[in-house]
Amino acid sequence: MKIYRIHALICAGAQCLAAGGNGFEDALKEELKKHDLTEEVNIVETGCMGSCQLGPLMVVYPEGVIYTKVKPEDAKEIVEEHFLKGRPVKRLLWRQEEKQFPTLSEVPFFAKQTKIVLRNCGIINPEDITEYIAQGGYEALAKAITEMTREEVIKVVKDSGLRGRGGAGFPTGLKWELAYKQKSDTKYIICNADEGDPGAYMDRSILEGDPHSVLEGMAIAGYAVQAQKGYIYIRAEYPLAIKRLEIAIKQARASGLLGKNILGTNFSFDIELRMGAGAFVCGEETALINSIEGKRGEPRKKPPFPVERGVFGKPTVINNVETLANIPVIVGKGASFFRKFGTEKSPGTKVFALAGKVNITGLVEVPLGTPLRTIVFDIGGGIPEGHTFKAAQTGGPSGGVIPAEHLDVPMDYENLPQLGTIMGSGGLIIMDETSCMVDVAKFFLKFTVDESCGKCTPCREGTRQMLNILEKITSGNGTMEDLDRLERLGNVIKLTSLCGLGQTAPNPVLSTLRYFKDEYIAHIKGKKCPANVCTMKGERHERKVLNRRPA
Repeated sequence: MKIYRIHALICAGAQCLAAGGNGFEDALKEELKKHDLTEEVNIVETGCMGSCQLGPLMVVYPEGVIYTKVKPEDAKEIVEEHFLKGRPVKRLLWRQEEKQFPTLSEVPFFAKQTKIVLRNCGIINPEDITEYIAQGGYEALAKAITEMTREEVIKVVKDSGLRGRGGAGFPTGLKWELAYKQKSDTKYIICNADEGDPGAYMDRSILEGDPHSVLEGMAIAGYAVQAQKGYIYIRAEYPLAIKRLEIAIKQARASGLLGKNILGTNFSFDIELRMGAGAFVCGEETALINSIEGKRGEPRKKPPFPVERGVFGKPTVINNVETLANIPVIVGKGASFFRKFGTEKSPGTKVFALAGKVNITGLVEVPLGTPLRTIVFDIGGGIPEGHTFKAAQTGGPSGGVIPAEHLDVPMDYENLPQLGTIMGSGGLIIMDETSCMVDVAKFFLKFTVDESCGKCTPCREGTRQMLNILEKITSGNGTMEDLDRLERLGNVIKLTSLCGLGQTAPNPVLSTLRYFKDEYIAHIKGKKCPANVCTMKGERHERKVLNRRPA
């Protein structure tokens, strides 16, 4: 094995690449050639490192120092000062009050996280299977298919308490057990990578940074339920994730980890990619199934559930990206290890896409039950420019807001519904006092109206009527009766819509009415937006909601 004096890990996640990471890497390699250092310095392209707002990022070992917002013109100075003379370029290093130039382990943004799902992101080259294997990759699959029965694999997943990370929080082990008990000659595993919430990019980053963890999780699921094939349903807007998945699948097949007789056993399982056209409703499992089958992406009535009759009429397990990325850890290290993190009813960790009015945006993985305050202030660095925390939106268009008085709420599957919101897939948008909560509700409802498939009347017509009322209120023409209409419409839509998209669509409106009704009243009675966002002329300002969203 080749020994290098320096290892330079460069973030090659979509956010850092969009910020110019490729140009910096090319310039760095050119400088290394000029100084004859290519045999001493190892350049490694990794996945997302997490702190997206400060990208492009580079971590240099053995020191562990972090360079932020690097540009091609910085490469010469880094090579000549740091790589040749051992003097890190201070103007490019991460800064914080406690220590001006901290190493990776000293930065609260990283040090206060617990990484299970993101364990390899930012550490390995996602296009090299040997680096995943060096981190213990595929050991859990080997253990499952050579040392464990299918029932034992299902039991360890059930005992772990893992709940689906796609939003609903259904027990993963129970879902697998139901599929296992189905009598069928053919079964399927589907990875739902159709991530569509505004501000959410957790699944995309996992697939870009550690695709083999998802492939391994799918193969273990396939073994457990006796499935022979898996599909990864991913939106076509994720070209980098698709590219790295294609590479990973090809490498896994070549290594005998996918395909016929995996690792010399009688277990065979293969995976195929299916690209979606970007319809938000296709994140709903039955609409996703329709899309894979080549049909219109519309939800089906349930029951039957997918574990009974799913894709092509066969029993199907559908798990999202983050859920599957947990599986190798659970099978490899056991249920008790996984239960060390989180709460009794919500074990493990959760990845959040922290965005909005917070100093450090990016991917954050913390134990379930971590207080919202810890995520926003200890990890995210608080609210910028002297502003104050007003609310956090969780669950995207299906979720609601958490106001300042509940800033210490534990982020888990039990506490959030009590506040009128949901965990969702992990989008977490922070707002300060400059945000208008009526406008926030309108933004998310407009998204849902645009994305509704139109199959059922409550969602198709009801959400449109709610949006009309919000437009009326923000243009200064609302009445107090409109607030009652919003609540009545919202409750009817929740009760009567066909699928989860419609059933949760009113949540942003009902949630903001619950906690910020005074702002609605100010728009109606005072003809004024307290946050000076709505012009009271019908203009939309949804960009203010997400104006710090990473690229």
